Amino acid sequence: MTLTNKIQSLINKEIEAIQNIPIDGVIEGAIDLIYEQVHQKKGKVVVSGMGKAGQIGLNIATTLSSTGTPAIFLHPSESQHGDLGMVQENDVMILISNSGKTREIIELEYLVKNLHPEMKIIGLTGHPDGALAEFSDVVLLTGNPAEICPLGLTPTTSTTVMTVVGDVLVTLLMERIGFSKEEYAKRHHSGYLGDKARMK
Repeated sequence: MTLTNKIQSLINKEIEAIQNIPIDGVIEGAIDLIYEQVHQKKGKVVVSGMGKAGQIGLNIATTLSSTGTPAIFLHPSESQHGDLGMVQENDVMILISNSGKTREIIELEYLVKNLHPEMKIIGLTGHPDGALAEFSDVVLLTGNPAEICPLGLTPTTSTTVMTVVGDVLVTLLMERIGFSKEEYAKRHHSGYLGDKARMK
């Protein structure tokens, strides 16, 4: 196999993983929950994940914030050293773990429920049988794709599908709240996107 063919094969595997993300009506429940907690009860989205999943979570949080849905990223380890105080009772959490078994995420659920017993949780995971899926109010599944990493270990395809699910959440929420170009411009004062948003 030539290098060009190998690259195309890897890309095709990622495309296939995206196409296999379950479209089962669950994401609508996540949209409803976020809308209720953030846009009606004036809470915020608190996103958390460990390692590569956390990096995807940070992207989801900042993209939500820039498109009209206030959100923060809470590092699960730092939450055990005081940062849990960021979480308020009307918030909704998005917890991300491909395995659904990440220790720091499981501990975070316990700690936040100790602080706010009625906290609503959206889980984003590849495994419906993990602890994350068991305690989440809404479970968003990625389809658990095989990693394209030759070892089958490095988060590659799994983080791709997590990103796509996050993008779908952001887009549907923008439509739900009627987020306008004018509102986008208010949140982007500088840079190319800010200038583009203010163009008539």
